[in-house]
Amino acid sequence: MLLPLAMFAAIFYFMIIRPQKKKQKAHEDMLASISKGDTVITAGGFFGIVRETLDDSYIIELDEGVKARILKSSVSMKKNDGSTAGTQPKKKKSKKSEALVEENKPEAEAAKPVEEAPLLEAAAVEGDPDAAVVEESIAAAEDKDEESKKEA
Repeated sequence: MLLPLAMFAAIFYFMIIRPQKKKQKAHEDMLASISKGDTVITAGGFFGIVRETLDDSYIIELDEGVKARILKSSVSMKKNDGSTAGTQPKKKKSKKSEALVEENKPEAEAAKPVEEAPLLEAAAVEGDPDAAVVEESIAAAEDKDEESKKEA
């Protein structure tokens, strides 16, 4: 009877509580490392430069002459050297995948049509009653164009 309850508590701890504590500790460490001159991103999406550190808040400069006081808890990340702390590095392409892309370039270029059909003609599909109307209106428009050229 106690064994299932203990297993449930262990699963709950390792799947929910422990990862949340880890994330909270990393956020607290990031807040502790913020100093004057660092660029931060707030939870609202504002980028600012820390100008002053107070007990529970920061004074950040959003733009020249525009300062705001924000709570430390509203800082979502610290921006380091042109990259944000929360992003994953981009995966490098292997030489094999680059070679495949190079091989497929000529095939992709050859697959392009020489001249694309006008939008109305491309919309006309056999067996569709609306397509017949579109084809008739295209033919009527072409006839009018030919008549106007003959008159001129």
